[in-house]
Amino acid sequence: MEYYAGIDVSLERSSVCAVDATGRIMGEGKVASEPEALIAWFVGLGLSLTRVGLEAGPLSQWLYAALRKAGLVVELLETRHVRGAFKAMPIKTDRKDARGIAQLLRLGWFRSVHCKSLPAQETRALLTAPKLVQSKLHDIEMSLREASV
Repeated sequence: MEYYAGIDVSLERSSVCAVDATGRIMGEGKVASEPEALIAWFVGLGLSLTRVGLEAGPLSQWLYAALRKAGLVVELLETRHVRGAFKAMPIKTDRKDARGIAQLLRLGWFRSVHCKSLPAQETRALLTAPKLVQSKLHDIEMSLREASV
């Protein structure tokens, strides 16, 4: 049987849910938003997951890379597409979002986005850092000028 898992990533604790091919919930919970904790939770299920999905966001590239390295088939889902699919939900919670992501994977109603490689992410950070430093320096100068007036 095929099994699918959804992760609703939050800063400290992520909601996770696993469903089977019929949509029955096989397990759900809250796990620390750390790759090791998520991998341990999935291994603890004892299921061979067909696909794991998480919504694109600030932490998702880091988690995506670690889950892939652990041998899981991971999909990074387009944020706008997921939000559009969840518009009909009357009450929005992290738990329901994790369930919804698992169901989207099960039904194939998702659009994957590309996750940049770690070297590409590092190169981008190096290219944008000088501009960020310059902007912050300008903010500090303006703040000092306002304080002296």
